[in-house]
Amino acid sequence: MKALQIIFSPTGGTELAADIITKELGMPVRKIDLTDAKADYSVQNIEKDELAVIAAPSYGGRVPALAVQRLSKLHGNGALCVVVCVYGNRAYEDTLIELYDAAKECGFKVIAAIAAIAEHSIMHQYAAGRPDSRDKSQLQGFSKKISEKINGSLSELSAAQIPGEHPYKKAGGAGLVPRADSACTGCGLCAEKCPAQAIHKENLKTADSKKCISCMRCVVRCPHSARKVNGALVSAAALAMKKACSIRKENELYI
Repeated sequence: MKALQIIFSPTGGTELAADIITKELGMPVRKIDLTDAKADYSVQNIEKDELAVIAAPSYGGRVPALAVQRLSKLHGNGALCVVVCVYGNRAYEDTLIELYDAAKECGFKVIAAIAAIAEHSIMHQYAAGRPDSRDKSQLQGFSKKISEKINGSLSELSAAQIPGEHPYKKAGGAGLVPRADSACTGCGLCAEKCPAQAIHKENLKTADSKKCISCMRCVVRCPHSARKVNGALVSAAALAMKKACSIRKENELYI
């Protein structure tokens, strides 16, 4: 059996958690990157003997719409699947159940679900440095339990075992749109790497607020640290989330 990562990870935290999980499985790994706006996902061939690890971040308690749209173009062909939602220590709300539903709709056989913690992509003081060594140990333990399930009797998860509600909570809009300051050299890397194609090469200083999903990839990838979000808005949001984020959340396995 081989492992297949299907990931939407604009800033790397989700990919880091997925890497820990798949490495412990001890299988050859290939990846499908759902942040690639130019990829044709409908032509991807998924083999039935692959174990898919589908991982996405939680944006306001939901799976990013772009991730769901691109995932829906894949054909699972009955392959076994583990769904992973990654969040910044506030709450993942309906993210995990939505990801589970999307994977089933694509034809994957979901055998486990994981909620994992990674450093918040905007307010870095929350879950700073995570996944840390304790997280890594927990996620490795989850992988061992998943391997045991694969090697034993398989049964599909029921939706009742996974936290979340139907209908899902209302998705929020992009509240924080990064803009470039005077340090911008016009290299165009932000436009090239934007998962939502919200940055136009003819106008690199800003982004289309109707397309931007506040994923912060352009902020992380800018080689000159020229792209930033409004500091006052970030501070206000961080204050509003302080109580919810002040207590360390732990990773969770549903199997």
